[in-house]
Amino acid sequence: MSPRAPFPPFDRVSANAKVRAAENAWNSRDPAKVAAAYTPDSAWRNRSEFLTGRAEIEAFLTRKWLTELDYRLIKELWSFDGARIAVRFAYEAVTPEGQWFRAYGNENWEFAPDGLMAVRRASINDLPIDEADRLFRWPLGPRPENHPGLSELGL
Repeated sequence: MSPRAPFPPFDRVSANAKVRAAENAWNSRDPAKVAAAYTPDSAWRNRSEFLTGRAEIEAFLTRKWLTELDYRLIKELWSFDGARIAVRFAYEAVTPEGQWFRAYGNENWEFAPDGLMAVRRASINDLPIDEADRLFRWPLGPRPENHPGLSELGL
């Protein structure tokens, strides 16, 4: 396992860097790349699913991105302390049936000394939206640096 800078304890700059790195990884929609940022025994709660370890995380993300198409995510730092970071996020995706939705949520993260995430607890709510109401319209991949964040979008 490769260490993953920045390392705890976090200050505002390093916490924001950690949040943006996570956002960029998730926007890659590459389950192996995302799972590599977690400890081998990482504990997750995602909605009603409880996962342990990279293999379960990777399998979960593989399933997720088969049904959440054209996925685009924005994360924003909410708070930080020592080895913990709290974020809020929103993402937009479309189902295979063509229904767009925006998911809103909060995550609590705890990091190991090597910068890998050991704990992730996510609470998420979905809102169906019309395609015309989408706000995340950059090309698939990382959010461009000049694209507004959640606060600038009024989310």
